[in-house]
Amino acid sequence: MNKRVTIEMPDEMMKLVEEYAAEAGAAPDAYVRDVIGQHLEDLHDIALAEAAMERIRKGEDQVISSEEFWRGMDD
Repeated sequence: MNKRVTIEMPDEMMKLVEEYAAEAGAAPDAYVRDVIGQHLEDLHDIALAEAAMERIRKGEDQVISSEEFWRGMDD
């Protein structure tokens, strides 16, 4: 189920949304929805990376080089 959200934004911001949406070949509302979705995914990825870094700092996760990772994979 979809929910409708109404927001107010400055005219300059709306103009940019319309310009970027046109460049992407999308309607402004679809463009804003996609931008928000991408930002939420980015926030999720950042949170996962920060949690991983904290585990590494605490010594809970092992860090290996890419060379070590790929060693033996070609066999």
